Amino acid sequence: MTDFTMKKDADGVAIITWDVPGKSMNVLSLDGAAELDKLIDGALADDAVKGIVITSGKKDFAAGMDLNVIAGMKDNGGAQGVFDGVMTLHHLLRKIERAGMDPKTLKGGKPIASALPGTALGIGLELPLATHRIFAADNAKAKIGLPEIMVGIFPGGGGTTRLVRKLGAMAAAPFLLEGKLNPPAKAKAAGLVDEVVADPVAAAREWVLNAGDDDLVKPWDKKGYKMPGGEPYHPAGFMTFVGASAMVHGKTKGVYPAAKALLSAVYEGAMVPFDQALRIEARWFTNVLMNPSSTAMIRSLFINKEALEKGANRPEAPDQTVKKVGILGAGMMGAGIAYVSAKAGIEVVLIDAKQDAADKGKSYSEGLMDKAISRKKATEDQKTELLGRILATTDYAALDGCDLIVEAVFEDPGIKAEVTKKAEAVIPQDAIFATNTSTLPISDLARASARPEQFIGIHFFSPVDKMLLVEIIKGRETGPRAVAKALDFVRQIRKTPIVVNDARFFYANRCIIPYINEGIRMVAEGVNPVLIENAAKMLGMPLGPLQLVDETSIDLGVKIAKATKAAMGDAYPDGAVDEVLFWMADLGRLGRKSNAGFYAYDDKGKRQGLWDGLEAQYPEAQEQPELTEIQHRLMFAQSLEAVRALEEGVLEDIREGDVGAILGWGFAPWAGGPFGWLDILGATRAVEICDGLTERHGARFETPGLLRELAEKHQTFYGRFAAQPKAA
Repeated sequence: MTDFTMKKDADGVAIITWDVPGKSMNVLSLDGAAELDKLIDGALADDAVKGIVITSGKKDFAAGMDLNVIAGMKDNGGAQGVFDGVMTLHHLLRKIERAGMDPKTLKGGKPIASALPGTALGIGLELPLATHRIFAADNAKAKIGLPEIMVGIFPGGGGTTRLVRKLGAMAAAPFLLEGKLNPPAKAKAAGLVDEVVADPVAAAREWVLNAGDDDLVKPWDKKGYKMPGGEPYHPAGFMTFVGASAMVHGKTKGVYPAAKALLSAVYEGAMVPFDQALRIEARWFTNVLMNPSSTAMIRSLFINKEALEKGANRPEAPDQTVKKVGILGAGMMGAGIAYVSAKAGIEVVLIDAKQDAADKGKSYSEGLMDKAISRKKATEDQKTELLGRILATTDYAALDGCDLIVEAVFEDPGIKAEVTKKAEAVIPQDAIFATNTSTLPISDLARASARPEQFIGIHFFSPVDKMLLVEIIKGRETGPRAVAKALDFVRQIRKTPIVVNDARFFYANRCIIPYINEGIRMVAEGVNPVLIENAAKMLGMPLGPLQLVDETSIDLGVKIAKATKAAMGDAYPDGAVDEVLFWMADLGRLGRKSNAGFYAYDDKGKRQGLWDGLEAQYPEAQEQPELTEIQHRLMFAQSLEAVRALEEGVLEDIREGDVGAILGWGFAPWAGGPFGWLDILGATRAVEICDGLTERHGARFETPGLLRELAEKHQTFYGRFAAQPKAA
């Protein structure tokens, strides 16, 4: 079986169809590239062939390069293996681009067009960019673009060089540096594709039969070519590149190697002939791929994330697709769960104690749909259809027929127990009951259920419609069918699940609370709050710890602190943090929701900078710590909790620990998650830092036994644990 096949019609058009067996989307492998190379050679050598159309046998064109193949090139041949593999691809695409034309006269080539039936990403766009004309189907669901930067690499199959030469550095930037994806109509307006038509194969075939020599020559192969917007030393181009460098560093804080490498490839490539620019692109792509950050990002944000979404850790159980979900509590969380469920086509019963509260919860979905309509991402019919799936009511009898219940009432065990019993009196015997909680132990809440084996925790992150992660928590008596049901539900609503065992704060909050607390603790020590926040952002954290507690609300932090202290008694370690938090709460500075917290806000809720009252209460120490000391405290506060969660069996799979950390609270994506970061750092070095932090700051930084053991045995987390979980 082959990935590419070719048929020649009576008019002399060779149709090359890309259709990888056994996959829903085409991905390019080295073997597939070799097949395509042979077919192109054959078509160019055949006098009966007047032109070529490259298309797909699937509903979409291609999802990109097989990243496992790229990783294999690195593992088998190191830097030289990566470079040689990339240059082989460049030679193929350049062959397509020149299409047999005379290198001096640029005449005599055969027209080659691409016909995209749907989505074309990564190499799925880089290949068409090498053809002479790109025809995309008028398919509003299709996405076209180069998203490589999102997983720690950049377009290394000629996409960087070709797109910059086609559009100019400024116009190409959103697609290269941000991974922006567009539907076909917008892709045409931006210059990514040439035509949007109802039948791209027919249109491409017609064009191929009528194309002349001049239609085949790319602008950069013509004499006197000038880059749109100017080359680096052109007055206009110089300003573009100066601005781009500042913009990239401002956004990445210097911790994402792919963005810097991409900019270098563009800058250096713009000053040399096209073929030399391809070699420069290949060298920078190799440089990025050999960086451990790239490996970690690809592993967590692509390979592991995809495996978890496909059910890598799903227990054996029949299909548990949710048909009707009951949601108890129509507050912000319940309303968000109702929206994503209805959007996924699930029938929803949204219950609250009062009808106006239930109606308000449903109106949240209406508001989101109105916003989508205003942005032309939805239609009035879609809005009507979605809202028609949501029944807002106070009547528990409406839960009859629900196969899943998601309880999202206040974080009060008494209230949760009450609604659990009321729902179980109505729902079918085989229905699964899930509680949405961020702090309360699932096993304790399950005591209110008559069916503890069917009781599970599903922890959504706010806002539900935007956050990708869902944390599924198994109680002591939770059965495998409940886990399968939760996983299938999360897949239906297009979120990424992690499954953890029941323990205080589960996994995500267990790791993020120490990060917040460490930042607050430093404020009390007299560390400059600006230094704390910027140190975090320079690590790649999306929010500093002080801004994060403002966003989640200071009174919630107080509530969690009081509950934790009550449970731990004399062992409670965060008294210094409480001093700051409780003082802020007493002043009514509750964070963004009160327009007053660690930051100051204007009347419209816009952040104005750190509140100057902090320094009056906690004067800045004369001697400030080194930047790396602050960063180590913030990173290890999170990472050590992740290791302890693994040691204690709360985490069963380090893949879930890393993916959950990035998607749940934004743990430095460049590092691939806490386990990825510790592997980059090395266990030996991590132990040295931990021992120093423990000596200077206390027992919260004590090295976990597992980390010390890895150091002694010269092992890594992924070297030791990655092979153990079952593959997706």
